[in-house]
Amino acid sequence: MSRLDAVIFDLDGTLVRYHGVEFESSWGALAVAAGVSERSQELFREYFARKDAYAEWVAKEAKLLEGVCVAHICKRIFPPPYAQGVMRAVQQLKGLYTLGILSSGVDLVADRVASDLGLDFAWANRLLVSKGCFTGVSKTVVGLWSKGQVLETLAQEHGLALDRICFVGDNVNDLPALERVGLAIAANPKDDRLREVADHVIDDFALLPGLIRQYEAASLAA
Repeated sequence: MSRLDAVIFDLDGTLVRYHGVEFESSWGALAVAAGVSERSQELFREYFARKDAYAEWVAKEAKLLEGVCVAHICKRIFPPPYAQGVMRAVQQLKGLYTLGILSSGVDLVADRVASDLGLDFAWANRLLVSKGCFTGVSKTVVGLWSKGQVLETLAQEHGLALDRICFVGDNVNDLPALERVGLAIAANPKDDRLREVADHVIDDFALLPGLIRQYEAASLAA
């Protein structure tokens, strides 16, 4: 039986949906909360198509937040706006699988979500903080266009086989991860290419545990 060992989630637009910003993203939500949304949107337009320059983009986004109080931001972006059914699904999956986040979003949000939901880990880009304020310095952990390679590293570090992972994502940058795993789920997909690659498409996370059980039962019967 091809039982899954882990369920790994994208963050922005998947588990958490910050409306009104590109990708429903945590980066965009922080920029709005800090009052630098216009400049952040300019950076999006400048860098999105430059797949080789994501670390530079992250560095410039981080610089926009230099000196901003973390508590000020937290008041405006938390609690996170979870997608429909997330809490219910995670409660059903917890204890049966390793659960985690793989995101090119921000650690401030990824870590909060992991704590809220009781997930095992969160891999996301880091914003450095000193004396309660953002320093303007970042560490790129998950490039926007390198999720496939980062997923392989993550799986190795956690002792997971790729074909025993379920990955859940929503946008084109999730395709390399979805193509590598045993069970690929597109949640509220923003691009039709995900529908072509994914094994299932959902608009409510409450459906996810059943799809995992279905996949495992079909593997046993094969």
